Amino acid sequence: MTTEKSKQLFEEAKKYIPGGVNSPVRAFKSVGGDPLFITHGKGSKFYDADGNEYIDYIGSWGPHLFGHNPPFIKNALLTAIENGTSFGTPIELEIIMAELIVELVRSVEKVRMVNSGTEATMSALRVARGYTGREKFIKFEGCYHGHADCFLIKAGSGALTLGVPTSPGVTKGNAADTLVADYNDIDSVKRLLEANSGELAAVIIEPVAGNMGVVPANKEFLKELRKICSEENIVLIFDEVMTGFRVAAGGAQEVLNISPDLSTLGKIIGGGLPVGAFGGKSEIMDLIAPDGPVYQAGTLSGNPLAMAAGVAALSYIKDHPELYDELEKKSSYLENGFKENLDLVGKNYTMNRVGSMMCMFFAEEPVEDFNSAFKSDTELYGKYYHQMLQRGIYLAPAQFEAMFVSTAHSIDDLDKTIEAHRESLTALL
Repeated sequence: MTTEKSKQLFEEAKKYIPGGVNSPVRAFKSVGGDPLFITHGKGSKFYDADGNEYIDYIGSWGPHLFGHNPPFIKNALLTAIENGTSFGTPIELEIIMAELIVELVRSVEKVRMVNSGTEATMSALRVARGYTGREKFIKFEGCYHGHADCFLIKAGSGALTLGVPTSPGVTKGNAADTLVADYNDIDSVKRLLEANSGELAAVIIEPVAGNMGVVPANKEFLKELRKICSEENIVLIFDEVMTGFRVAAGGAQEVLNISPDLSTLGKIIGGGLPVGAFGGKSEIMDLIAPDGPVYQAGTLSGNPLAMAAGVAALSYIKDHPELYDELEKKSSYLENGFKENLDLVGKNYTMNRVGSMMCMFFAEEPVEDFNSAFKSDTELYGKYYHQMLQRGIYLAPAQFEAMFVSTAHSIDDLDKTIEAHRESLTALL
């Protein structure tokens, strides 16, 4: 397998783009080697600049629930683009999109569209502060909520992969208002609450963390968190940018039967285009301008292309609820195949899976939080990554990211992946 064209493109990119990439984890720093430049994708596969084919398990980092370039989303985009790409005015598709989100996500009564997950989380936090009149908030170590300054304190994802949990450029003031608790540890939350009584505006959490690998929150922990927030008038924010419409039509909150006050969404709701959203209780959302004093705006928010793709994606989900049974069967099949391979090579590496999100940690102890995830053998993951890549399987180029199974993955794809996994482990171990 040659990747010379990708190497040439990367060298060219580094002349003009910091690190040669527009998002850090794409640079392969965690796994070594040079990134691949992809030219096109269809279904479960995509193809690099040298013409190599890969079965893809990042799905653009989560949005491609239906695989690459599904016809119903492509057709929606072609129709929309005939009418214009952006007007800076309201359009009917925004209403249809909002109605679909409110119908599918049980805790959302009103929703505001934005352009990214980062915009969604920073806006949700702002309105929570406006609602409560307080400034401090709690996040959890290893959870990633985008790259707004206030969230880059002990963050996951790229910051964790690159060993920079707190980014330079984040001010002391921002850091002071950001309190960090331990994931799945309610006592750590109670200690922070006691030390900052009456000062907390919000608690934000990934109900299934997808940025320190896949790490689900314990249901009892989340129930207690919900109880505390209700008692203390603290806004509970579920960051479902990754899990929304991925683990269920109504997101992780549907699976857990726990309702947050605000939810942040992204990825799948754009059908592969840049998009984000935040929504929740009307009494909170009505504080947003122009109805209220909390300002939030965006030139391209609710643009016709993103709305067309998003409406197509959510309408398909609404009309095909059985797709989650299909995803569960395929994801379980892949997980079980991986586990059988681990048994064959005599290793007890950890497999975490929630629906169609999964992760294999090169760690032999359960992974339940940041500290246990961080014990993973990232050097071994890098070697494993390249073994899988040589066999035509594209995984996330970082230990602390998720694999995503799509409806486009066939049993043949899964069997090839399981075989590549077995061969890769055998070669390494």
